[in-house]
Amino acid sequence: MDIQEVRDKTRQFLIEKFDIDSAVITDDASLKDDLGIDSLDFVDIVVVVEDVFGFVLQADDVKQVSTFEQLCSLLYSKTKTA
Repeated sequence: MDIQEVRDKTRQFLIEKFDIDSAVITDDASLKDDLGIDSLDFVDIVVVVEDVFGFVLQADDVKQVSTFEQLCSLLYSKTKTA
């Protein structure tokens, strides 16, 4: 899976599962401030990522993630080791 596939899948699950408008999902969009994702949503993201990508994120993995681009980069790096 290449980075563009990861970005597309991530964008899609944010739109479908979290009801986020696709227009606000940009590379530098803040997950918290721009996309409205709170700490409880991060728990849901862990579950969705397992369903969509087939691996489990750890809490420590997502603590340093604050933008859409960082989330995609994290997921891409995990797909290479999963």
